[in-house]
Amino acid sequence: MRDAAPALMAGGHATVIKDVLSWLDQGKRVWLCTIVETWGSSPRPAGSWLAVSNSGQWSGSVSGGCLEEDLLRRTAEDGADYPVVIDYGITDSDRDDFQLPCGGRIRLLVEPLGDTSSKSSTATEHVRQLAEALNDREPVVRRVSLHAGAAVLERAVPAASPGVVFNGEELLHTLQPECRLLLIGAGEVARYVAEFATAADFTVSLCEPREAFASGWGHPHLPLDRRLPDDLITESFDDPWCGVLALAHDPRIDDMGLLAALQSPAFYVGAMGSKRTSEARRERLASLGLDDAALRRLRAPIGINIPSKTPAEIAISVVAELIKARHHLRTTLERCSSPLGR
Repeated sequence: MRDAAPALMAGGHATVIKDVLSWLDQGKRVWLCTIVETWGSSPRPAGSWLAVSNSGQWSGSVSGGCLEEDLLRRTAEDGADYPVVIDYGITDSDRDDFQLPCGGRIRLLVEPLGDTSSKSSTATEHVRQLAEALNDREPVVRRVSLHAGAAVLERAVPAASPGVVFNGEELLHTLQPECRLLLIGAGEVARYVAEFATAADFTVSLCEPREAFASGWGHPHLPLDRRLPDDLITESFDDPWCGVLALAHDPRIDDMGLLAALQSPAFYVGAMGSKRTSEARRERLASLGLDDAALRRLRAPIGINIPSKTPAEIAISVVAELIKARHHLRTTLERCSSPLGR
């Protein structure tokens, strides 16, 4: 049996799913707006979500803010009982009214999640199963039929890339688990990395087994996990959607986490420190049995070369590199994935 799940700060689809499930459990009607196609410049990619409840609550984003107000108004005044397609940016008036980037167009599928007791129950179960699958780190496909007005959940092939296929009658939306980060060592850099990475749609956990640092941590909105990093990696950060960042400046726990992470399928493994510190770290890890192939996976010094000095600047350089690594991961999965069968 696994130990307790790590304390996580959720981002991206996970936050929307959590909010939708909460609203459905409260008996509210919900509309899920999914970007199914874009043309030209678009502030958000296909697959992005905005969820709206009948009480006016909202979660997620499908634009830089120019479309959300109109969608909130539409659902409040005339929330559809069946999935409908809405286009923005087709006419010059659209582009003026909604301030879409020049030439940009966005097509949305607005999907009701429950309008009667039976449908609400079905929708709640569907969203709950979706949350459970992604929490269990399983890629899934949401298949939504415009004519049937129903959504079903299917397991995706293991290497399926995230994405949307929409033929005008049916939506297939492949969702991967959120990219999950384990930050080793509480400190100002870890604080800013956690905040910036969460804003960039990563799910983040902070690991700090040292008593002095844990007891003095002054940011309760960023929860700490007190377990050892190698145990956490084995239990909860051991798949291709995980990244591990050693930020403690303490070889006693940094190296412990890096040894486990560099032998895992994690998409990103990095460590903070100077070039001299990084070379010394590689020598230590090699002496502990890591081979050259594993050591080549280590990104150290961590982050892109801005150059950065302050904790916030270092965090920005780190999160920029994480975003680049995540894009590479998704591109790689897209090349390896098989077409989804019908």
